[in-house]
Amino acid sequence: MGNKNTDTETYEEDDYQTISLTLDNGRELECRVVAQFSAGGNDYIALLPDEFPEDLVYDDGEPYDAGEVFLYRFHEEDGEPVLDLIDTDEEFEVASDAFDEILDTMEYDEFVGEEFLPEED
Repeated sequence: MGNKNTDTETYEEDDYQTISLTLDNGRELECRVVAQFSAGGNDYIALLPDEFPEDLVYDDGEPYDAGEVFLYRFHEEDGEPVLDLIDTDEEFEVASDAFDEILDTMEYDEFVGEEFLPEED
């Protein structure tokens, strides 16, 4: 994840939490909180953007896929959420494996919504 948050805001809306991310490029994305979980001694949060603008790309220029979840290291300071980038491939592997296990026990489409699910051929 090349984009680091510089600001976060959390509030309740329609029975799910959302966080407003401000990316390095100044773009703001509203994201649903899919899950908060612990793995490898750290706490993480999985976020799903409410929309995927066409010009939202990784640092290497590749576009994000609709329905793609963002994983961040997570903690709170003075009751406010603080998100940090996952620093290494190894840490990302630990966090993504833990998130995959969570997805195995959840109905992913409940969080994604049909508008983000890929069309079946």
